[in-house]
Amino acid sequence: MSDKVHDFHDGNLHFQERFGTVKLAERVAQRAREFLSAEQRAFIEQADMFFMATCDHRGLPTCSYKGGDPGFVTVVDDGCIAFPNYDGNGKYQSMGNLLKNANVGLLFIDFVGQARLRLQGVVSIDEDDALMSKYPGAQFIARVELTEVYSNCARYVHKYELVKRSQYVPRAGAAVPTPEWKRELRDYLPANDPARRE
Repeated sequence: MSDKVHDFHDGNLHFQERFGTVKLAERVAQRAREFLSAEQRAFIEQADMFFMATCDHRGLPTCSYKGGDPGFVTVVDDGCIAFPNYDGNGKYQSMGNLLKNANVGLLFIDFVGQARLRLQGVVSIDEDDALMSKYPGAQFIARVELTEVYSNCARYVHKYELVKRSQYVPRAGAAVPTPEWKRELRDYLPANDPARRE
């Protein structure tokens, strides 16, 4: 990817020409890669959250938050990462979108260290993935074959401090509390959901 000029469309070019950034945009686009650097691997491996953009069957986008303990995203190799899908609200909006359109955009942000990284790729989903044993409570594993990797300037990332990690993240040997919304919708939960028996 670094050896060719990015294929900008007329919408991109409209603003690049309007604000005089055509040459800048071409130069920045040349810095994108298809593989992770050692620093980027380390950044992902310590992440405890990211944002994921998908598109539905109508082409309409949605963005979701994925969180876990540090290390919940596995760097399989320089061109592939993987993460678990945990129990949610039952809609499977993002993951269902990926079955119709496997293209995905991921945004990793470290609010404590004020850094960010953008990835694009193609997702495959497997309930029998070899990584399942690494993630207690995972329903399946999503693997992302990377097509674009690029760091973003972090100047607009606000600095936060971590107060407490979510008590709802599945952890080996630990009971996960039931969220209140599940109690309210108990009759609609799947038969195997522990909250249904409370």
